[in-house]
Amino acid sequence: MVRSNQIDVWTLLTIAIGYATFFPNTTQYPVHGNPQSWARVPAMRHALNLWPETPYFFHIDDHTLIMNTDIKIEDDIMNKKKLESMMLVDIPIIPPDSVIKTFSGLKGDNIDLVICQDKDGLMPNAFILRRGDWANFFLDVWFDPLYRSYNFQKAERHALEHIVQSVTWNHFNNHYESLPTNINDPRWHGTILAKIALIPQNVLTSYIEKEASIASDNGIYKDGDFTLFFGDCNKGGRSCVSEMKPHFTKLFAKEKSDLGSTAF
Repeated sequence: MVRSNQIDVWTLLTIAIGYATFFPNTTQYPVHGNPQSWARVPAMRHALNLWPETPYFFHIDDHTLIMNTDIKIEDDIMNKKKLESMMLVDIPIIPPDSVIKTFSGLKGDNIDLVICQDKDGLMPNAFILRRGDWANFFLDVWFDPLYRSYNFQKAERHALEHIVQSVTWNHFNNHYESLPTNINDPRWHGTILAKIALIPQNVLTSYIEKEASIASDNGIYKDGDFTLFFGDCNKGGRSCVSEMKPHFTKLFAKEKSDLGSTAF
């Protein structure tokens, strides 16, 4: 856990650099006996309702630290040309050999969900969601009781992967021998997949060295990366507080110096 005074300082820091922060108590969202990690989905919907004029929402979980506060989501990630230059196209949604692959030819201003993958699959610990009808639809589908009732091994992570793949393949391509190669082919159903962009892991959420075994290429944290994910730092005798503390201390010292002591 992070002490309350640390949270207050971090909130002040993020507001000072132009971001509002939302620290929801995940226990306020009923998950009906499912793992509490499912709460990230209604928490994101809650955030959309609280800030109705905000165009982008960046979700990170409590095992992730923002390390580079100079990066601006709207300029450095969601900018149309910037996003198009980073998109990983025609790669398996679930590595290494999923038959469902990311579309090529998508336009950055049509993307509503930006996310990364590691060697195991999609990484819901950090993602960017663009406000709009699609965002509401997507969160509703993701939190649907049907998916929560499946008891996926990795809960909402596996549910997300199932949604992306089943909408395109199981429902529309059962009677075809091969996948269509053209995004406009009627056999594709782009309600989900055509709105998603996968980008390199280090652009959005790099891994601590202890998670190297499942990090994607260039997925291990280095100075200058946007965020640092500590993975299962609460398991196996590890301590999230101990692992995060030196990084948080270093970051806070830098930001305090950059902003000036009067900001605090």
